[in-house]
Amino acid sequence: MVQHREIVPEVRPHRVLTPGPLSLAPDPSEFFLSAAAGTGVDIVPLGPDTTGLVWLSEQRADELQAILESHPSIRWVQLPWAGVDAFASVLLSLAALPEDARPVVTSAKGAYSEPVAEHALALLLACLRELPRKAREARWQEHRSGLSLFGRHIVILGAGGVARALMELVAPFRPQITIVRRGTVRVPGAGETITPDALHTALPAADAVVIAAAATTDTRHIIGERELALMPDHAVLVNIARGSLVDIDAVVGALAAGTLWGAGLDVMDPEPFPDDHPIWEHNRAVITSHSADTPEMTRPLLAARIRANAEAYVAGEPLVGVVDVEAGY
Repeated sequence: MVQHREIVPEVRPHRVLTPGPLSLAPDPSEFFLSAAAGTGVDIVPLGPDTTGLVWLSEQRADELQAILESHPSIRWVQLPWAGVDAFASVLLSLAALPEDARPVVTSAKGAYSEPVAEHALALLLACLRELPRKAREARWQEHRSGLSLFGRHIVILGAGGVARALMELVAPFRPQITIVRRGTVRVPGAGETITPDALHTALPAADAVVIAAAATTDTRHIIGERELALMPDHAVLVNIARGSLVDIDAVVGALAAGTLWGAGLDVMDPEPFPDDHPIWEHNRAVITSHSADTPEMTRPLLAARIRANAEAYVAGEPLVGVVDVEAGY
């Protein structure tokens, strides 16, 4: 059963690639080998003939780096996640090379957008309706309380597939949406599109802030003490991107002070997050342990991306999900 569709990311041009044999590593399963089979590409064990590489581990960046250095014939690399921060060291080394001397890197950006956006909506509603607190207290509440999502102002950091899928999901709630993105191109469906330097002007009117941006050095702690102080006391924060984008200690302070209505956090920094951190004690916070896109959800989506890019590689057509190695996403 096909549950999700991918949100095709914005086209990012890349140099023309001459097709050749493709390898899957490390430890390719029959599931992903089958995804590449039938596309017309020759699938070979990793070796001197390899020109394309599908990397199936979400980690092991050092191993991937060594492979790229010892296999200069590789001109295309497919990474398994939408976020590529785990491979920042690899991207940095590639950025130092001339463009025609480094492989084109693609990620799964856009592939997992629907399940992650679905989780973001669940966290939004849970925080607004105070489900974390009410569930933890486990007793009949004396007062009826909670906030509605209808007609709210949602500020979304990021303009990729997750942001676009989330806008579709929340559309029945008739929200006002502000998108914060690096570029200045307006995002269809958003009432306003601004750049990060204008973030502080949007936060005082935000009823909810959803983080769906890439993790880079520029976005580290993009939501911190100052940003939380600008948000109304009834605002909620949702992070389904990467933990490094949020100063978690600042979130704890805001929750303790009652200046943040709730926090729905699927990602933390580091992961796994320590059990003794004070965030666990706050009944207006819910942490879902990076489960917005489970392996059950992502496997068929990654397989579809591998198949689509293998077909494009053979045909000499543009690849989907190209990574800007200089920008890091």
